[in-house]
Amino acid sequence: MTDVPALKPERPFFSSGPTAKFKGWSASNLKTEALGRSHRSATGKARLKYAIDLTRELLGVPDDYLVGIMPGSDTGALECAMWTMLGARPATVAAWESFGNVWIQDAVKQLKLKDLTVLDADYGEIPDLASIPQDNDVVFTWNGTTSGARIPDTDWLAEGREGITINDATSAIFAQEMDWSKLDATTFSWQKVMGSEAQHGMLILSPKAVARIESYDPEWPLPKLFRMKKGDKINRAIFEGATINTPSLLATEDYILALEWAKSLGGRQAMFERASANAKVVTDWIEATPWLRNMVSDPAKRTNTGVCFVFQGDYYDSLSPEDQAAVPKTIAKMLDERDVGYDFNGYRDAPPSLRIWCGGTVEKEDLERLLPWIEWAYAEIQK
Repeated sequence: MTDVPALKPERPFFSSGPTAKFKGWSASNLKTEALGRSHRSATGKARLKYAIDLTRELLGVPDDYLVGIMPGSDTGALECAMWTMLGARPATVAAWESFGNVWIQDAVKQLKLKDLTVLDADYGEIPDLASIPQDNDVVFTWNGTTSGARIPDTDWLAEGREGITINDATSAIFAQEMDWSKLDATTFSWQKVMGSEAQHGMLILSPKAVARIESYDPEWPLPKLFRMKKGDKINRAIFEGATINTPSLLATEDYILALEWAKSLGGRQAMFERASANAKVVTDWIEATPWLRNMVSDPAKRTNTGVCFVFQGDYYDSLSPEDQAAVPKTIAKMLDERDVGYDFNGYRDAPPSLRIWCGGTVEKEDLERLLPWIEWAYAEIQK
């Protein structure tokens, strides 16, 4: 019999996006001078530029790369990169979870790329990335948001390769170091690892990506939200705070607050360390719990952000598929109702699982308090 745990997490926020605000966050700390002002005003543009500059500084983005704020979150930024750069040469889209498969569908059904290779793998696995030709453009997800599988390295990308790389880094950036020399278009959203408000995405472009955009006009029409060129040149004003459409300055201030918090801790390295320490708490517990299994079998490919795990053992294996699917949902509901843990059920299209966010805005102690409650809930549903 498992006793009811004595302690609850102080901050029961374990969603994989939007993720937890950092400890001590308060709306009263947001700067409001730009609110109610035009985003084209000197005040508004200065705050947008500050968000861009802080992003560049904290992520160690090379000086000759462009950093811009895009509409439509990570999806808007990633699809902007695909729509404006793909089609110039053969392309490979690699995916191993739900969102990566969206980019496959974009390439196949929307852009209808003529010379396209698709690489995919089941949840918890990664396809053979080394098989991708170096002259191909490639679209990939650095960290599988819904599977917990990440690329272990970038050895499969050659220095100076001919093709461009489009990298969806939304659940990896600020938790895992980016190999900028091998990345041409990198995207993420504020509501992932930084725990900020949703809707805006970031697009980071290498000089090679800029050259592709300036030298290539795709055969399909581009929505206004994807148009980054002014004449034959990229519109660099977009990367200085003159956004394509009207941004939320309130969301911008929230992102700035999170960036300043991360900087006060020691920058991205401190964020990497916090995420890795958090993930170790969860992965060690999974390894020590016989009725659980990490969705990713290879430790080198396991994320330090959204850790995903499935159930196993005699009791679970005896259940029908419908009852198996109900197990993680029931546990998540039980702990939600008790204000112990919110929003940590596995992704709807993933195998029945739980997914606990371990990014740097989560406190290690809260994770340590959550895990005994999962053990208690699992014991309860077996009665």
